[in-house]
Amino acid sequence: MATEADLPARLRPIAKWSAPARRAIRFVLLDIDDTLTTEGRLTAAAYAALERLSRRGFRVIPVTGRPAGWCDLIARFWPVEAIIGENGAFWFRYDQAARTMTRRFWLSAEERATARERLDRLGREILAAIPGARIAADQPYRVADLAIDYREDAGPLPAEDVDRIVAIMQAAGATAKISSIHVNCWFGDWDKLAMTRRLFAELYAIDLDEHREEVAFIGDSPNDEPMFGCFPNSIAVANIRPYLSRLRALPAYITDREAGAGFVECTEALLG
Repeated sequence: MATEADLPARLRPIAKWSAPARRAIRFVLLDIDDTLTTEGRLTAAAYAALERLSRRGFRVIPVTGRPAGWCDLIARFWPVEAIIGENGAFWFRYDQAARTMTRRFWLSAEERATARERLDRLGREILAAIPGARIAADQPYRVADLAIDYREDAGPLPAEDVDRIVAIMQAAGATAKISSIHVNCWFGDWDKLAMTRRLFAELYAIDLDEHREEVAFIGDSPNDEPMFGCFPNSIAVANIRPYLSRLRALPAYITDREAGAGFVECTEALLG
């Protein structure tokens, strides 16, 4: 169990999350890989926690680096309000009653096509420079970014190689973010937080910055840092510990348990 003495300053055990702060939450935003999932699998307990939150009236919105093809399925089949994918490249929402999908992209179709050519070249450059790196298996289902696998089906690669991948991406003028499994990059000025602001404005007519206390965000890795920095009720699952030295903005709280079990822990705190 995490104690305050074990943690960096400003990072508190989830047991310190106050009841008034928890009662204010209306929206639950969450990463997927290694936050909701555990070792690449979605457990029954974690999925049931999503269902419980939805049934209790929370607006549940995954905010993930996963691709558009996956996000279309998640929006349709999971108990979620909407989904943000590819680290903020778009948001999707499926209206069950009307049987219609809303899709909002940061870039136009023409801009995405131009960026794809640059990303494909960049991917080839990275594979030539970093032995053991791979294009992520879900890349064919992406519309706006490049995902380099360093520890999902490849590797795990050493931290030095991950840093080299980031450096190559940044030298090409791309934004680069490290998740728990991939290094993602894109040509554009979005991130998870930027698209979250846009989703709240377009879907709910809400200024996110005026309602931050109503949002809980749960994540696990450096690509969640913009969200950690924004929300006073941000929580990291315990497996974030290897990445803490990479973060300038820390989450407010940390769970005792890792990955999907940590997500269930957050759910229990909200519903308890």
